[in-house]
Amino acid sequence: MEESIVDVACIPACAKLDLMLHCMSASDYQNNKAPNFEHVRRHDLSFITLYVHGRHRLSVTMTVVPALQDLKGSLRPDFHWGFATAAAQVEGAVKDGKGQSIWDTFAKIPGKVKDGSDPSQAVRSYDLYKEEVQLLKSLGVTAYRFSLSWSRIIPLGGKDDPINEQGIAFYSTLIDELLDNGITPFVTLFHWDTPQALEDRYLGMLDCDKYTPDFLRYARLCFERFGDRVKHWITYNEPGVYSLAGYTGPHAPARSSDRGMNEYGDSSTEPFIVGHTEIISHAYAVKIYREEFKPAQKGEIGITLHGNWSEPFDAASDLDQAAAERAREFEIAWFADPIYRTGDYPPSMRAQLGDRLPTFTAAEKELVLGSSDFYGMNSYTTFFVKHRDEPAELNDHSGNIVKTTVNSEGKSRGPEAPTYWLATCPEGFRSLLSWIYKRYQMPIYITENGTTAPGEDVPAPPSEDVLNDTHRLDFFNGYLESVARAVKEDGVDVRSYFAWTFTDNWYVKQCIQVLWLVC
Repeated sequence: MEESIVDVACIPACAKLDLMLHCMSASDYQNNKAPNFEHVRRHDLSFITLYVHGRHRLSVTMTVVPALQDLKGSLRPDFHWGFATAAAQVEGAVKDGKGQSIWDTFAKIPGKVKDGSDPSQAVRSYDLYKEEVQLLKSLGVTAYRFSLSWSRIIPLGGKDDPINEQGIAFYSTLIDELLDNGITPFVTLFHWDTPQALEDRYLGMLDCDKYTPDFLRYARLCFERFGDRVKHWITYNEPGVYSLAGYTGPHAPARSSDRGMNEYGDSSTEPFIVGHTEIISHAYAVKIYREEFKPAQKGEIGITLHGNWSEPFDAASDLDQAAAERAREFEIAWFADPIYRTGDYPPSMRAQLGDRLPTFTAAEKELVLGSSDFYGMNSYTTFFVKHRDEPAELNDHSGNIVKTTVNSEGKSRGPEAPTYWLATCPEGFRSLLSWIYKRYQMPIYITENGTTAPGEDVPAPPSEDVLNDTHRLDFFNGYLESVARAVKEDGVDVRSYFAWTFTDNWYVKQCIQVLWLVC
């Protein structure tokens, strides 16, 4: 092995994400204090050993593993490295004209958030954006993916509702600050935070005809005000997760068939109605951008889809092989096939769901197909999938399969994280990259990937053992090697890697505020 002290700016792309692994407690960050520890992590078996002096100054001992030498130069020279965040989880600041989103309403429902907190109590990115940009710069990122809060820009959300110029000014200043520091903005229009007024007026995305004009007015306004500087647009973040988590119960807007959890909703139909609305409104927004803005602004626009790798429980079983493919279609091809492949939903979904799955008109198929310049990929883990003999349940959204964490030979998918569904499985990540690229033949932007780590879900400060975070370091090293090998050996066109996430998140599903710590 070869060791040397190097400047942060000189770290090669294949190791740069490891620089993004130092951890600051939420209270320190909010109070503008330096960490009260000198070194954060040491892991001699990986790419680098990272030291943090004060808040921003780093020195790095880089260890190049001989087995990875062949990956040098695998990634594009213009590969984007950075972090991703969501407005509702980090901005705070329900002020300066900002309207209510469905998350503000959700957090007020007794029992929905264990500690009684709400989005206003996030890490105050709205107030501390300049410090955050300097922290991003110190970590050597080349890009930052963040979302806009619709209700901060148009407080009531509708096509005829007033614009909040203070919200416009905030995002414009943030974009300028990023660019002034050499960081490319990737901007997401929607990351799960529908304006509450639209939910009150017509139940939001359950009414495609009313929702779409409102979303398009918002999208056009963003293109007009920010598109001279923003060249990478994402319409929706994980539309499938929003549809399922929001309309089977655990997330806002809190609708499901479970009357013990929610007062209203129908989980057998509503997730698919909402997903259909997202696809249609996405395609119309892309059409507007391409026709009205792209010729002058020269940007690109697409959508980010979620999806983990489904591996057959028994690789020798044709039934398990078919079940794994069906699971991938229900999770990923639900959105990806209409947009990238056929203009319609996968036949496996139609076969199980029948008329509960909406239909596209001929004109809508033409509109939707090809309505993304790239494939935005959010992925975290792998599951083993086995065939299920019984008929699908009414509220099944997965393709009538069984998910497991070990396969037929007793092999585990990898080290488990404290987040119940998440484990480290870089081999599955590589398989997923190859499956997506083979099926859709689109350049891939990895727009989210990351892990939780044992012991970090505490108020502050974490213990020294927690800060010595080899779990996350192993995760990133393994997944980044998989990215490089997918590019070099499998011919996959990958153009970015955004770690989830940059700061502590306000995150309701786990009922705590300090979660998904990356730095």
